[in-house]
Amino acid sequence: MKVTLERANLLKSLNHVHRVVERRNTIPILSNVLLKAEGGDLIFKATDLDLEVLETAPAMVETAGATTVPAHMLHDIVKKLPDGSQVTLETNEEQSNLSIDAGRSHFTLQVLPVTDFPDITAGDFSHTFSIPAMDIKKLIDHTQFAISTEETRYYLNGIYVHTLDMDGTTLLRAVATDGHRLAQAQLPAPAGSAGMPGIIIPRKTVSEVQKLIEDPESAIAIELSEAKIRMRIGSVVLTSKLIDGTFPDYERVIPKGNDKILKVENTLFAQAVDRVSTVSNERGRAVKLSLEAGRLVLTVSNPDSGTATDELAVQYDAEPMEIGFNARYLLDITNQLDSESAQFSLADSGSPTLIQEEGKEGSLYVLMPMRV
Repeated sequence: MKVTLERANLLKSLNHVHRVVERRNTIPILSNVLLKAEGGDLIFKATDLDLEVLETAPAMVETAGATTVPAHMLHDIVKKLPDGSQVTLETNEEQSNLSIDAGRSHFTLQVLPVTDFPDITAGDFSHTFSIPAMDIKKLIDHTQFAISTEETRYYLNGIYVHTLDMDGTTLLRAVATDGHRLAQAQLPAPAGSAGMPGIIIPRKTVSEVQKLIEDPESAIAIELSEAKIRMRIGSVVLTSKLIDGTFPDYERVIPKGNDKILKVENTLFAQAVDRVSTVSNERGRAVKLSLEAGRLVLTVSNPDSGTATDELAVQYDAEPMEIGFNARYLLDITNQLDSESAQFSLADSGSPTLIQEEGKEGSLYVLMPMRV
């Protein structure tokens, strides 16, 4: 194999694929990226056996062929090469190493056989549809923060995506929860997605998709089955296994009868929460909300450092009440709200609270209270 391409194109492609490769691997081939030169392209492929990313870059192919080389080392080398340089990649006759040449810089890396490289893309996809990148980004942004990191409840380690019919309209809905908070976002379902299986997209895949979306105006082609999802994002094809589990009946968690309504100016509320949480300890992070007609007092008390209070004028005319929340969870939610006003629907100090943007029904958040 002998191929030459622009350093910028090589680095861009390696940026996309090398993130999939875990830095520590017990299986040596999984530390490598597959390079395949054919036609007028250099094809890159990396996998961790659950997630595979394939990228294509234009190149001058002198000798077609393929090899695998350590992904992170190749990325680090190319990153340090001079801007604007032409990079030539060439395997020796024995196919035992790959030379990298750019100007006066020369590197030689050991390679592993292409036949050892795994392929996870086999299988049929039952549903195919296209969706604007901006819509996918919105669904991820509004729910990703609530994905659980607790490995024992593996079925919560991703975003649950499914379609549903509501008032004659088919919606595509994304939901994530870690047991302390729940985030839901939805939009009109794209053509071809109706009847798709409910799927749980793993946390790592969600993160990669978010990073790969460079042009929000573009469209993303999606193919999926009950076990896998494939997404075409620009010149990148991402294939991922889905989480094999049953997502809980999240609708039971969403409170329906909370009748105490608090309306706050979102930015001012977030700033106040951020200010008072400065004195909270990292473990507790509890902030108390004391509510009475037209007035909200936020209080944090930390035996080790001190206390803090802040007061806001709000819209609230129900009976006085006190309720505590994790300050970080509150800020995670307020960061996702696009409107100026946020609406809290409360029941009592021990029940979950529903948080929504005023005038918007699609996105909603449920937050469990803390004892304060």
